[in-house]
Amino acid sequence: MRTSLLAGLTTRGVAFLAAGIVSALFGYGLGERGLLYVGIGLISLPLLAAFASRRGRYRLATSRTVIPPRVPIGHTATVTLRLENISRVPTGLLLAEDKVPYALGGRPRYVLDKIERRGVRQLTYPLRSDLRGKFQIGPLQLRVTDSFGLIELTRSATGRTTFVVTPRVVGLSRSVISRTWAGEGEGRARLTSTAGEDDVIPREYRDGDELRRVHWRSTARYGELMVRREEQRWRNRATIFLDARSFSHVGTGPASSFEAAVSAAASVGVHVAREGLSAQFVTDGEALRGGPFFADALLDALAVIRPSSRRNLDIAFAELRTASGVIVAIVGRLTVREVRQLAACRTEGSQGLALLLDVASWADEPPRSGSAGSTPADGARGSGAGAAGPAVDPVLAAPISAGTGPAGTVPAGTVPAAVGSQAEGKPTALRPPETAPAEAILRGAGWHVSVLDATTPLPIAWERLSQPSTVFMRRPIADPGGPVPVGGTADGSSP
Repeated sequence: MRTSLLAGLTTRGVAFLAAGIVSALFGYGLGERGLLYVGIGLISLPLLAAFASRRGRYRLATSRTVIPPRVPIGHTATVTLRLENISRVPTGLLLAEDKVPYALGGRPRYVLDKIERRGVRQLTYPLRSDLRGKFQIGPLQLRVTDSFGLIELTRSATGRTTFVVTPRVVGLSRSVISRTWAGEGEGRARLTSTAGEDDVIPREYRDGDELRRVHWRSTARYGELMVRREEQRWRNRATIFLDARSFSHVGTGPASSFEAAVSAAASVGVHVAREGLSAQFVTDGEALRGGPFFADALLDALAVIRPSSRRNLDIAFAELRTASGVIVAIVGRLTVREVRQLAACRTEGSQGLALLLDVASWADEPPRSGSAGSTPADGARGSGAGAAGPAVDPVLAAPISAGTGPAGTVPAGTVPAAVGSQAEGKPTALRPPETAPAEAILRGAGWHVSVLDATTPLPIAWERLSQPSTVFMRRPIADPGGPVPVGGTADGSSP
């Protein structure tokens, strides 16, 4: 495709050309040869510069390296650009600009005076993002200019580089997942040795199975080769479940409960991979099977995950019912039916760990506490102000009273003092956090439960999974100034 000779004229070049034309016309009209020659010179200068810039066929080999290519949120990577002049002539003045997404900052610009024949230049700049995602860096744009700044030609170098920003990953305690569930210790050997001939569950023979594992009694019964299953193989498996539905979370941006859940899933996934467990990742819409590079695949998937619009967890529960070993559930708001379905996914002999997000603590606008004449419905609306989803969570029989915390909730593992309404002179009935009914149901089914709110670090919430915790009481407190007894059940009855 041919372009005009004057297509790359800068403002200075246009000014030179216009002044030359005016001078030439006046010089010709007035018969002033000096003025005419000046006009011809002014016209010729940008034309010659454009011709020389287009005739100078600079060939530059460019490459880009990002180290490291994957970083967590808030960390910095270094980009190195390498430019090599593979043409026979040196280049003129070059302006290099690398195309960078807006979320990663401004575009880096460099001025290169000259690159000699076979010369190499290396340019570096940092990349940092507070938003996770998968970004495309490039292409590199080179602008060729002449010495007078009259012509500027832009050329794009082919080639893009993928840069991945993963969720924040924190270290977790090894004491939560027992060594037995990780396939270590003496528990596996003891259970294997107690399995008798009647406990063997055979399966069909597959290519590669050892003949010493053939179960002859089942082979005679079914008429085909049957082999023993590898006992206790399920012990070193882990399934991570993340509730990614949009209405299960509140808040927007990096300070939302969804981002906290994604970071928790990434931290747990990296933790179980380092512990040697064969893991898989399950959401409300898809599943990521385990493999030798499960941690890398999980981080890549969580870097681009977005809240889904699904209304149910049927696909996830179907996956969890077939899971064995350790199940780690990271969930937001759930209905009573969904909590019971989740509780039923833990089979006998498996370990269930649940991180319940107190999503009300991530609300954009905390409720006003101690307001006179406020009703329970007003408190519920205040606890979810600015958040998507229903004002009253279906898990609760009634909304949470305002004034029990920074976001209308009670921190996990603590029972606050009663808050009285000064206008009415009567103590306000304390309500447990919205996670209390789910805690009671899951603990009743043998799960280990911990509540994660906006002020609790993930390592502390994870450590609580290995400790016995109390269940909040739902009944009101008679003495608003005295301590609250512990040990009641979710419905207010004695344990």
